[in-house]
Parts: sequence; structure tokens; C-alpha cells
Amino acid sequence: MSVADSATPRARDARFVLTCIGIGLLAGLLSGLFGVGGGTVIVPLLVLVLGFDQRLAAGTSLAAIVPTATVGVISYAVHDSVAWIPALLLAAGAVVGAQVGTWLLPRLSQTLLRWIFVGFLVFVIVSLFIVVPSRDAELELTLLSGAGLVALGVVTGITAGLIGVGGGIIVVPALMLLFGTSDLVAKGTSLLMMIPTAVSGTIGNVRRRNVDLVSAALIGGAACTTTALGAWIATIVDPLVGNILFAAFLVVIAVQMALRALRGRGR
Repeated sequence: MSVADSATPRARDARFVLTCIGIGLLAGLLSGLFGVGGGTVIVPLLVLVLGFDQRLAAGTSLAAIVPTATVGVISYAVHDSVAWIPALLLAAGAVVGAQVGTWLLPRLSQTLLRWIFVGFLVFVIVSLFIVVPSRDAELELTLLSGAGLVALGVVTGITAGLIGVGGGIIVVPALMLLFGTSDLVAKGTSLLMMIPTAVSGTIGNVRRRNVDLVSAALIGGAACTTTALGAWIATIVDPLVGNILFAAFLVVIAVQMALRALRGRGR
């Protein structure tokens, strides 16, 4: 029996399958709407609802992000909202960073990982109120900005491998705040960047037997059906309203994960 199989807390019955599909549908919608891979939904729900080990949840989430992000990129590309070269620069750094993150993952305690995830969510929540989305801003590619994109990619990749997210909730606000990108281009570019990032991280996790591939397939497949809908909604909803709604959701998740980390302090 593999590590992934032994760490999965429930039998793969109808309830398990339907729960994975439900997680995927929600993750796909938010992925398309906010330009994230869906890890902020997948990881905590796998832990809180299905009782997954935090490490297994992170690895499974990263694998599920691959098909989700692919559909999202296509959806944003239709609206000409993908910056291809910046995405490749981000990906170049992120692929390296993802290997570092997956190397660190089994070496950190469960409680520490939970607190890292909570801190990560708090950072995102704050950034959502700092960044003022704009539909007209453009990303100017220079030598300096190119180097900055690679550096941002490295940080994002480490986070992806360590926490199980595709990195979009770092890249999207960073592109808007630091690089002056429009919110739609930031989302489309983020989704493209996270495909090789998630693939790289998943390869590392598979080698370490830290992925439940069945759950990842169920979640990723379901997410693909709602990602395009989320991307369409993103083009018509007020960007500030979208940020506020997403922040409210993340507050709920952060509180739940913090409570779980407090209960696990003695372990």
C-alpha cells in the first residue's frame, strides 16, 4: 500500500467521490474567477472535510491544479488576457522553486505547515484590500521587470510546493501591485504560469509518494467544468467587489485552519 493510500482517511465510497467532485466544482469556479489554481479551496477542504493529512492534501491539490489551470488559460486567452512572455519568465523561476518547496514539505511538522498556510492566507487577504484592480493597466516588460518576474516565480514555486497552491494568490496581487498589470491579464497570466509550476511540484510529490492521484483526478476533472464559467464572471463583475468576496471567504478558511493548528500544538 502506498503512503498516499494509507494516509487517505476514508474509503472511496460514493460520499467520498461526491465530496471530491463538490470540492472540484467550487475550486474551478474560484480558479476562473480569481485566477488562482484552487489550492486555497482544495487544501483546507481536504483537511477539514475529508480528514486528509496536511502534506497529502497539499500534494493532491497541486496535482488537481494542472487541468484546472489549463482550462482557465484557454478561457482568458479567448479574451486576449494572457501575457505570454511574462508568464514564461514567472514559470522559469517557479519550476525551480517548486522543487525546493516539495523538498521542504516532508521535513516540516504538520502544525507548522498549518500555521504557514494561515499566515499565507492572511497575507493574501491584506493584499486584496491594498491592490486596486484596473482593467486598463498594462505590464511593461524591461530587463528589470523581467528579473523581477523570475524572482517572483521562485518565491511562488516554493510556496506552491510547500503549501499545495498553484501560486495564483501570490502572483495575481503581485502583478497588479508591483508590476501595474490589469486584473484580467494578471489572472490569465497567473493561470498560465502555474501549469508548469504545478507539474514540477507534482512530479516531486509523486516521487515522494505524497499525492492521492484518484482524488486529484476527481477534483481536477470536476474543476474543469466550472473554470470557464468563473472566468466569464470575472469579465463582468466589478473587480473590487470580487476582491472583497474572496477575502471574506479566505477569512473563514484561515480561522478554521488556525483552530486546527492550535489543537495540534502538542503533536
